[in-house]
Amino acid sequence: MNGYTPGNTPNFYDFNSADDTTEYEIIPKGTLAKVRMTIKPGGYDDQTRGLTGGWATHKSVSGAIYLNCEAVILEGQYAKRKLWFLIGLHSQKGPEWANMGRSLIKGILNSAHGLSTKDNSPNAQSARRISGMGDLDGIVFAAKIDVEKDMNGNDKNTIKTAITADHKDYATIMSGGGFNAPPQSSNNTPPHTPNVPSWAQ
Repeated sequence: MNGYTPGNTPNFYDFNSADDTTEYEIIPKGTLAKVRMTIKPGGYDDQTRGLTGGWATHKSVSGAIYLNCEAVILEGQYAKRKLWFLIGLHSQKGPEWANMGRSLIKGILNSAHGLSTKDNSPNAQSARRISGMGDLDGIVFAAKIDVEKDMNGNDKNTIKTAITADHKDYATIMSGGGFNAPPQSSNNTPPHTPNVPSWAQ
């Protein structure tokens, strides 16, 4: 046997039997999926902005503050696939990135709690309040998969939108009904969108 086995140290350096790396195809833009989001703690706290627990990440060069997020797809054709995305909390260049981040978090909370965007009942308002960013770690919601460019100009999947109870397919997605990918047009090249918007760099 050429591969590595415990206690067979010399063969550790023989990689002939190692698994080949898997190159995943991009999930089609617009695919709907049930996901679980986790946050990679960046160790940054700022009491003036209510950031505690070390969940936020601070980019010292630009001053941008964000949540470094990973989402794993829970069910269906793309089950176990992972996506990485940022949720903006602050940019020194203006409020736009933070406003987009707040909007996404609101959508995630609506989706996780099965709320309509039009529901302003006391229970709904309470569900949209969190005690800290750690409340978002492990949250399950319905997401719309997007496509953007990475730092090398290659396509990558990301999440920019949460699907709420207003969407006709919300119940199907959250009950394990799978995915709804739109037909691919002949010109489906997504626009170039960097990982971190220019105002946050």
